[in-house]
Amino acid sequence: MSRDAPDAATALYEARFSEEERRAKQAVWRVLCEEFFQRFVPEDAVVLDLACGFGEFSRFVRAGRKLALDANPQVASLLPDDVEFVEGGADDLSMLGDDSIDFCFTSNFFEHLPDHATMDRVLQAVHRVLRPGARFVAMQPNIKYAGNAYWDFYDHVLPLSHLSIEEAFLKNGYTVERLIPRFVPFSTKTAYPKHPALVSLYLKLPPLWRLLGKQLVIVARKHGAAAGAEGA
Repeated sequence: MSRDAPDAATALYEARFSEEERRAKQAVWRVLCEEFFQRFVPEDAVVLDLACGFGEFSRFVRAGRKLALDANPQVASLLPDDVEFVEGGADDLSMLGDDSIDFCFTSNFFEHLPDHATMDRVLQAVHRVLRPGARFVAMQPNIKYAGNAYWDFYDHVLPLSHLSIEEAFLKNGYTVERLIPRFVPFSTKTAYPKHPALVSLYLKLPPLWRLLGKQLVIVARKHGAAAGAEGA
């Protein structure tokens, strides 16, 4: 990646999301973390927020230690004080030790990768740093249900469905615990209600997921002893 790439990525996201939209996005993420994703995360865990972007996940999840990794150094200024920024690429986690992470999360990231070989390297890098039994949870657009809207964003490159992402995790040594083909709508830029109370209600009504959901969630585990977090 060229040195200009992080600045270009920042400019793209600033153009894509207004300040008001970023605030609305954070409100949605607070509910997603508190009412759905937290169940997978032990509260004393060392958490890695991979390709963290604006750090919405690491901002709101509860954990013993929170690391937010991104190739863009400007991200550091966006994170709260209790989140440690780590600069680097997701396919090279050499700055992190073997078996040092209790939980890894990424959102809306894999579709930006250039090819399957790069995704394999990312999955293998995360696998190395996870402790035995630790989970890797990912959320991202599902091309099977997002359809042509998947390509409405200039930096979407790699097409993935719930079926192909499951195969990718299995190929790279994970056990898939849960796969949700349809979870939340495609983007916070859609017209669907984003008020926290409505997001909370949506999470309590899985039949709505199957109607409106265009993003998938995969919950995978590195082979080994149980991580000790609550299941779903």
